[in-house]
Amino acid sequence: MPYLEQSDHPDIFVEHGYPEHIADLGEIRMNYAVAGDPANPALLLVPGQSESWWGYEEAMRLLADRYQVYAVDLRGQGRSTWTPGRYSLDLFGGDLVRFIDRVIGRPVVVSGLSSGGVIAAWLSAFAAPGQVRAAVYEDPPLFSSELDPAVGTSIRQGAGPIFRLWHKWLGPQWSIGDVAGMRAAMATELPSRMSAMLGAVAEGESAGVPQNLREYDPEWGDAFASGRVALGCDHETMLSRVRVPVLFTHHFHHADPETGNLIGAISGQQVEHARRLIEGAGNSFTYRAFPDMPHSMHGHDPATYVSTVTGWLGELDG
Repeated sequence: MPYLEQSDHPDIFVEHGYPEHIADLGEIRMNYAVAGDPANPALLLVPGQSESWWGYEEAMRLLADRYQVYAVDLRGQGRSTWTPGRYSLDLFGGDLVRFIDRVIGRPVVVSGLSSGGVIAAWLSAFAAPGQVRAAVYEDPPLFSSELDPAVGTSIRQGAGPIFRLWHKWLGPQWSIGDVAGMRAAMATELPSRMSAMLGAVAEGESAGVPQNLREYDPEWGDAFASGRVALGCDHETMLSRVRVPVLFTHHFHHADPETGNLIGAISGQQVEHARRLIEGAGNSFTYRAFPDMPHSMHGHDPATYVSTVTGWLGELDG
């Protein structure tokens, strides 16, 4: 399938509160928004899977008096280039290395949610020296989004069925788009608890497909569910090479009492293994538990997200 630029499907996008810009990074055009004074320290925000930059819009407003904040659309999401067959941690990370170099042009703090938190971990390990000075991992599925993790449950026992459902019924680059079929299949193709949760979300969508899902290439989901996304970049090796201080926020999670599968992004066992690896590499690891917080703190409670991140950065800089 051909690569898709925003001009190939302009009808799926809507306007938001910050101007959007395009950076040509070679293989892709990366869409982003920026807020705040260039004289302030730089903060790079990396969305989670099926999230565009504007998921951070309210958090950006709260951060802009202290930081110059950049929020991006990763390849395959939002207005950035959709690249069939080209979704991996190494590619996502490489895009952001070029973005930091060509657009931001100075050291950054990077903060990512979910899959974006895994990419923040990639940057904290593999970015060019001096590019990243600290990293925030917002409820990231470290180990739990791998096919064969070093510790704990795999993506098969977590979000994998959702990603497979999206890919099967919506198709790569939305080439199928059978939303009705997808919703009907949830009862048989997802674990019962997951089906009930997504069904409740679907019933609350008055306009049909959520805007964030319209802006998402479902091939992302297949890359994660199949394990392709982490080929050549296992999480244990990556975390053992982290070179900066880390803030880890851990949100709602527990084991399904019927199956033992993980409900949430990452288990306590997996967090502790990440801590051992990061501290073993000589870095500080700050853990903040929010057991009642939904997966996206910056989306659900931007004020708490901002106070948590800025408070930690204040301690580092102090």
